[in-house]
Amino acid sequence: GPKVTYVPPPPPDDEQAIFAHYQTGMNFDKYDENVVEVSGLDPPAALMSFADTNMCRTLTVNIAKAGYSKPTPVQKYSIPIILAGRDLMACAQTGSGKTAAFLVPVVAQMMRDGVTASSFKEQQEPECIITAPTRELINQIFLEARKFVYGTCIRPVVIYGGTQTDYSIRQVKQGCNILCATPGRLLDIIGRGKIGLHNVKYLVLDEADRMLDMGFGADMKKLVSFPDMPQKEKRQTLMFSATFPEEVQRLACEFLKTDFLFVVVGHAGGACSDVQQNILQVSQYFKRDKLIEILHSIGNERTLVFVDTKKKADFIACFLCQENIPATSIHGDREQREREIALRDFRSGKCPVLVATSVAARGLDIENVQHVINFDLPSTIEEYVHRIGRTGRCGNTGKAVSFFDNNSDGHLAQPLIKVLSD
Repeated sequence: GPKVTYVPPPPPDDEQAIFAHYQTGMNFDKYDENVVEVSGLDPPAALMSFADTNMCRTLTVNIAKAGYSKPTPVQKYSIPIILAGRDLMACAQTGSGKTAAFLVPVVAQMMRDGVTASSFKEQQEPECIITAPTRELINQIFLEARKFVYGTCIRPVVIYGGTQTDYSIRQVKQGCNILCATPGRLLDIIGRGKIGLHNVKYLVLDEADRMLDMGFGADMKKLVSFPDMPQKEKRQTLMFSATFPEEVQRLACEFLKTDFLFVVVGHAGGACSDVQQNILQVSQYFKRDKLIEILHSIGNERTLVFVDTKKKADFIACFLCQENIPATSIHGDREQREREIALRDFRSGKCPVLVATSVAARGLDIENVQHVINFDLPSTIEEYVHRIGRTGRCGNTGKAVSFFDNNSDGHLAQPLIKVLSD
């Protein structure tokens, strides 16, 4: 394809914009009712409040400014495990605070170890590498990292595909302690000699089941087998997701030390209980009419509509606009600039409906998404759990409606019944 020239606009860097966060919902305290299981030898005690760790004052202040008043279960268990230097695989429901569960302790340890500010040089040697499957998600993790490192010498950098490679290289060269990257761009920049790996102390895989499956498994193996990447015994490897199928748990063991701990909050791979799930039997031919009917009934509330192909995402968004419902679309074939504009229009409410493929199914944290509609159901139950988890986050409630067509969705009937009854 043509050379990519897109350079994303820099994120606002005034304090108010950096610490912008949205409100916890009425069910936030209900997270504590979740049963938490920790498997593995000798786990450290859970954390009852952020004040219980001997983190430096700057980090404690940043945690409060970012709106974290008390730790959620995944944070209570993960933070002490990571601070104790242990490897971790953690599974907790969508929207329950997994990003902070790894960022807070990693930043705390970097501060404790006296990380030096990295200056401008041709090859940077980050202490931490965080990788995630989509550009929008890795950017979101970067923006979250900026909150916790505010006022310190730790410099986070984000790089992802769809943007000018030279721009990514310039960002890295200016100094890089925490590198947030999508797999393709990460391997590219390492291959060009712009990143040295021998200093890596923390390797974080977010949406770890996706990072280890067919999609990115080969990239992750390549990453850990670079000659200068510290062996797993010499680094800390952390994996987080809302779903962890058993075959992926087996793959994960190749990356983790033998004494790793596995934290499961609630049901492993369970749907978020703050999302009301409705399944409607709708055949292919009536889906569009049903969609219009639902969107008219919910008015201007922010709604994410999932479809199974890129073409269909554009087609449905176009169709909705013709029906006077302001909609936009996001998928892997749209240029990065267009993807970012679509997300911005959705966040701002300019387009209250976003039609998306699975590129938007994982991790995206958008305030006030009240509805998720599965126009097409996904091929796996894990994907379903992630999609409906775009609503009902941080203790807020949400609604999910899925169109079920016997001919195309029969394979999901049994797993859906299990998720619903759980």
